[in-house]
Amino acid sequence: MMLGTLPGQANDVEIVDAKARKSGATWTFSVTLRHEDTGWDHYADLWQVFTPEGDLLGERVLLHPHVEEQPFTRSLSGVAIPDGVSEVVIKARDSVHGVSPQEFRLSLPR
Repeated sequence: MMLGTLPGQANDVEIVDAKARKSGATWTFSVTLRHEDTGWDHYADLWQVFTPEGDLLGERVLLHPHVEEQPFTRSLSGVAIPDGVSEVVIKARDSVHGVSPQEFRLSLPR
């Protein structure tokens, strides 16, 4: 469900896609975000990987706005996934609205 905002305000950050790839004992996640970044005052600044129970497994801090690059994909490697976890939950945040209500569930290819 999309939530509208007042004219001139950016929406919550949207997770468009995510992929996971196992590399040895850890995983690499590639997450694609879309957000109406306006500059340093309002931009998508973080995405996180959680277990379905809510335990934080890893996070990718986004260090700058992506005004001219939408949607954009960034990766995070070296994420340890506990045995028995077959699905993760990805959440994203922007610098004004905080964590988006969207949760992106991703099944891990085992």
